[in-house]
Amino acid sequence: MTDKFEIRDSVPDDIALIEAVYPGAFPDEDLLPLVRSLLSEKSIVLSLVGIADIALVGHIIFTTCGIVGRTDKVSLLGPLAVAPDWQQQGVGSALVRSGLRRLKNAGIGQIYVLGDPAYYGRFGFEPNDSVTPPYSLPKEWHGAWQSLTLRDDMPPLQGTLTVPPVWRQRALWAP
Repeated sequence: MTDKFEIRDSVPDDIALIEAVYPGAFPDEDLLPLVRSLLSEKSIVLSLVGIADIALVGHIIFTTCGIVGRTDKVSLLGPLAVAPDWQQQGVGSALVRSGLRRLKNAGIGQIYVLGDPAYYGRFGFEPNDSVTPPYSLPKEWHGAWQSLTLRDDMPPLQGTLTVPPVWRQRALWAP
């Protein structure tokens, strides 16, 4: 990673640059409709960008969610994208860690992610069976639904994750 790397909140002028990162990071998936919808929900998302020199090279979104019947503050991580030329250089890790710090400071107690256990495990995420995603996941994704507790005083949570309308598309939770 370059010495001139910074992480900051995304701003409206970043949208075209953010949109340019996703097709290269996910050539087999069209995440742009999801990203656009999430970015329009400023009050419920934390959107961070990674800037190397003057280029936007990474993006991450955390969405504020809840647990059915509970008042605990939780968040859903995703998507996370890094430009192909910048992958495996610490950009994604820096974005995740920065987001986790900010959310902890904001009082969020638990973060959920549907992703590669080998990748997210290095941040402390562990498979979670006590809080279920809004839709059933395929068996081959067992272990990909993970959580990370950010607060020491956080009681174990059980229930179903409640998500804003943008996340209520079954296709986002299936292969």
